[in-house]
Amino acid sequence: MPYKLSASLSAHSSDVRAVVSPTDDLILSASRDTTAIAWARTAGSSFTQTTTLHAGSRFINAVAYLPPAPGAPEGYAVTGGQDTVINVFALPNAKGEPNFSLLGHTDNVCALHTAEDGTIISVRLVQRTAKVWKDFQLLYDLVGHQQSVWTVLAIDGGQFLTGSADNTIKLWKQHKNVRTYPGHTQAVRGLALITDIGFASCSNDRPIIRSEIRIWTMEGDCVYTLSGHTSFVYSISVLPNGDIVSGGEDRTVRIWRDGECAQTLVHPAISVWTVSTMPNGDLVTGCSDGVVRVFSTEEARWAPADQLKAYDELVAAQALPAQQIGDVNKSDLPGPEALTQPGKKPGEVKMIKRGETVEAHQWDNTSSSWQKIGDVVDAVGSGRKQLYQGREYDYVFDVDVQEGAPPLKLPYNANENPYTAAQRFLQNNDLPLSYLDEVVRFIEKSTAGTTIGATGEQSSDPFTGASRYQASQSTTSAGGSEFMDPFTGASRYRAPGAVASPPPPVATTNDPWTGASRYSSSATSPVSPPQPAPTTLANVIPVRTPLSFRQAHVSAMQAKLYQFDQALRNEISTGYLAMYPQELNLIDETFTYLAQAVSHPLDPPSKKLTSNHIDAIIQLLERWPQSQIFPLMDLSRLVLAFCPTAYADPALRSRFFAALFKGASWNEPWSSPLPKQRETNTLFLLRSLANVFQDGTTLKDGAWVQEVLNTLGEVPYTVLTNSLRVSLATILFNVSCTGLRETLAVPLRDQLTGLVLEILNTEKTEGEAAYRALVALGDIAFAAKEQRRPLTSEHQNTARQVLASLPATFPETRMRDVSKEVTALL
Repeated sequence: MPYKLSASLSAHSSDVRAVVSPTDDLILSASRDTTAIAWARTAGSSFTQTTTLHAGSRFINAVAYLPPAPGAPEGYAVTGGQDTVINVFALPNAKGEPNFSLLGHTDNVCALHTAEDGTIISVRLVQRTAKVWKDFQLLYDLVGHQQSVWTVLAIDGGQFLTGSADNTIKLWKQHKNVRTYPGHTQAVRGLALITDIGFASCSNDRPIIRSEIRIWTMEGDCVYTLSGHTSFVYSISVLPNGDIVSGGEDRTVRIWRDGECAQTLVHPAISVWTVSTMPNGDLVTGCSDGVVRVFSTEEARWAPADQLKAYDELVAAQALPAQQIGDVNKSDLPGPEALTQPGKKPGEVKMIKRGETVEAHQWDNTSSSWQKIGDVVDAVGSGRKQLYQGREYDYVFDVDVQEGAPPLKLPYNANENPYTAAQRFLQNNDLPLSYLDEVVRFIEKSTAGTTIGATGEQSSDPFTGASRYQASQSTTSAGGSEFMDPFTGASRYRAPGAVASPPPPVATTNDPWTGASRYSSSATSPVSPPQPAPTTLANVIPVRTPLSFRQAHVSAMQAKLYQFDQALRNEISTGYLAMYPQELNLIDETFTYLAQAVSHPLDPPSKKLTSNHIDAIIQLLERWPQSQIFPLMDLSRLVLAFCPTAYADPALRSRFFAALFKGASWNEPWSSPLPKQRETNTLFLLRSLANVFQDGTTLKDGAWVQEVLNTLGEVPYTVLTNSLRVSLATILFNVSCTGLRETLAVPLRDQLTGLVLEILNTEKTEGEAAYRALVALGDIAFAAKEQRRPLTSEHQNTARQVLASLPATFPETRMRDVSKEVTALL
């Protein structure tokens, strides 16, 4: 008998990231809504939510089960997520509070598994090691992978398997790595034991257009591979009869028997994040739509006929990305008459054209008929996600910087601010920041028409940071567009046209920088302009999280600084300016600290920088020629971001800021265009100051902030380049975020408001600077209303005038929407 829907369990309000079904009558699910839920079978196919486990205040990514033990007659539920703590709950759990909490991870716990003897294995995001726990105590770490571990499997209490973004699987006996399984060409995402054979693994491998599942013996032989999924395979499990179950980004669950796909279950969701199997042969799935579903081959456990029909209709009503089923050329597609011919195998997909609509139908062997699974639309990027340095991106562009040299990789996610991606690219490749605007234009042109999730789910993968396909209401030409490399003018990338349809609106809070597409490209389609944005978006204001400039190529920065030091040392006239031995030691220690802090921001070195390190930087800033201080200015940017305790002393902080302003020639006359040397140093100054105002910064003693804002107000805004304007607006926005956490003194708030209004009144060309200033004004107005401390009448009148004219100057949806919000707050 085929698998059919048995039950739909709806209680989670966000993606279900993990499910486990250890018995026929128990399901545990974990969600990004910060909860885990225990479901118990009541009768037949019915399940009831018995306990909601409050496993933390942030996303829950993993759940596992421990068998019954004294004090837990029904076993334990084990959860892990962004709160970094592994929580253990005795079942049943009426209060929803953990019985044990395992501490030791310092980042998002993204995978868990347990053995029959109670051993737990876990791994955290961006960690190359896994942790093994016994009796709720840390036993040892598994160290050996070269990149992040994404999946773990406990064979028994002393043997473990781990899969990694380094494309390998490792077998461990206790803490020793006894075998490594190479063969995958991309990150390994899931592992499952197969009795009498070995184990199965799934990955991001993409031979031709298929993602791959591999079946291994424990000795290291790959017995066979399974290809059929059309995007990443996220999870696998094994049925009691030995069949393999897999689920992934193509929104399907596939049942594999004797090396072939026996059945495909399409889900009405963007992704199937997780699959699990029950001892009775039923299977359980968790999806991006927040629903847990149970499927069964037993007719007695099937859902009623009306529910089965409703489910099939829901699946058929979905919009399918073309990337999930292959390239679409409408002119070559047959009409509905093609459905009179039977399919060749279960799960075969056939596309037909019905009028102007392209439909996808799937062959169902059990009913010997074609079942509609959706209408076909295009999606973002050039197809499927691309892996770059262990993370998934919608795009990875090749950029030619020098003739004859290999192209550089420019990774970009469609829900990312182009300025952030461009800055990261330039800094990681030690390229001049003067290229910033050009690279941003290249990104905007290369992704024209692409918006992510304007009304749909915000579905970033918390494991990799990638945004998954989300439909929008923008279009590009069907033939695609060819885009020019910003450095050489060469055509490096050709993207297919996109025509996407929005899913049903989902209530959510929109992140204006990297979330639900509040930023959209200014480049539009040559054929069809974007349709008006939906009016159902949630409010943007207030935005409480400050922005930072933390990306860096630390080794290149260090090499340049030492190169300049050596040049000073080699000249008799400048030898006295070179670093003294003590200064050199302190600078060495600073770079060592920052190299780890930048590459592992959530796991900084235990030995902190001190005021001595800051003093050494200040001495060099004050002593070195301005033509050679830009590596010092850049170094200061990172120190201010990662080492706030080192410059906490008010007198030292004042000296540090004064040295940075001096390095930017701040008190010299301003004229346009700025000399390139001064522009570069000024950019590092402004980014350094933006990094000062982060979460945790307090302005209780606001005198120093007023002094900084006074000094910033001295520059004629119109002489600043676009990148300088964006950085200046970021400083003001970050200060406004602080004003949401604490009450700013009236003089400081008025000064901040005046600078923000000056930008909004003056800016006519740089939309990103205007937008950041606009959001800052929104935060200021929100705080004023919340704290019952209204702005001055002069500022209110000026703000209303600016807000009335701003959408005409910058006719972007985000400008119009946020302007309306701020006007309402005033």
